[in-house]
Amino acid sequence: MKKIIYLLIATILIASCSSGPHYVVKGKIAGSDSITFYLQKREAGKTITIDSAVSKKGSFTIKGGKVDYPQLIQLVAGNTRKRTSLYLENSEITITGSLDSLFKAKITGSKTQDEYESFVASNKQLSDKYSKIVGEYQTANKAGDIVKVSSLEKQADSVQTEMTNLQKTFVKNNPKSYVSPSILASLSYEMEAPEIESMINGLDTAIAALPQIKSLKERVAVMKAVSVGQKAPDFTMNDIDGKPVALSSKIGSGLLLIDFWAAWCGPCRQENPNVVKVYTEFHKKGFDVFGVSLDQKKEDWQKAIADDKLAWTHVSDLQYWNNAAAKLYAVNAIPANFLLDEKGTIIGRNLRGEDLYNKVNEVLGGKK
Repeated sequence: MKKIIYLLIATILIASCSSGPHYVVKGKIAGSDSITFYLQKREAGKTITIDSAVSKKGSFTIKGGKVDYPQLIQLVAGNTRKRTSLYLENSEITITGSLDSLFKAKITGSKTQDEYESFVASNKQLSDKYSKIVGEYQTANKAGDIVKVSSLEKQADSVQTEMTNLQKTFVKNNPKSYVSPSILASLSYEMEAPEIESMINGLDTAIAALPQIKSLKERVAVMKAVSVGQKAPDFTMNDIDGKPVALSSKIGSGLLLIDFWAAWCGPCRQENPNVVKVYTEFHKKGFDVFGVSLDQKKEDWQKAIADDKLAWTHVSDLQYWNNAAAKLYAVNAIPANFLLDEKGTIIGRNLRGEDLYNKVNEVLGGKK
């Protein structure tokens, strides 16, 4: 009799464990027979597979354990680029769509996903307006209509500012939302350290403790170390001939611009003529450039230097976004630059076009 009781207790315990908080992802993806679907997330710069299942006649079910908090992940079809994003949480989530347009799949069952989609809907009018302007810009640019291109650039900047403000408002008004960390992480690429820190401080304690926000806090600390008024951290990297060059070896004779760029970066290549102009006019007065490339292929890097006529020192470890100097300077978007005085103190950041020219002219303009 005791054995029967023990078995009954064990059965109850197992049942209680299986009925605890957990997630279930059900997929109904047309055209996906016998395809393995993966639930994946990015963590510490790496892609991690959480779970997977093989579809049968377009359907699959993934049953997992408890997730500690709603988190943004991706559903990926096999080894393809076909995927869609969703917030995974402890609920039954259904994904309905077609393999050919997986990114458009309908997702139901996740409250956090509903919240995110509501935010996207509120931003749709502006995003559609921005997309239209970009299309018109590309057409005008191709036609060589400089006047229209300039006008459209201003319009695009204005709409982008509105979109950014809308996102900031969402984060400030939703401090307990699990959507806020992703939005803030995206915004942080265009924000300075004090503003990021202020927005983090406005988040609920539980949200501020999430890994994504912890990473942002670490980035803020690095950003503070390379803010205006700080001494530029030294680093050594190989030049185009494979010879190591220290940043400190280029400091001391005047102004030095640390210019982060890459051959594959369109905006960087567009900005290069502006840097060349400043270099040509002020080099003899004490202005120099120290180019740091985030390229992967030496031949691409070398060709871009020649094509854009960049007549200054260039270094790279050819590690793409893992470039050691870029990490040291909290560079997550390029072009990016830091202007140093003759003592190696940072006196300007991300100065482009006329802003770079005016700053250099302010310091060196009166010299002969």
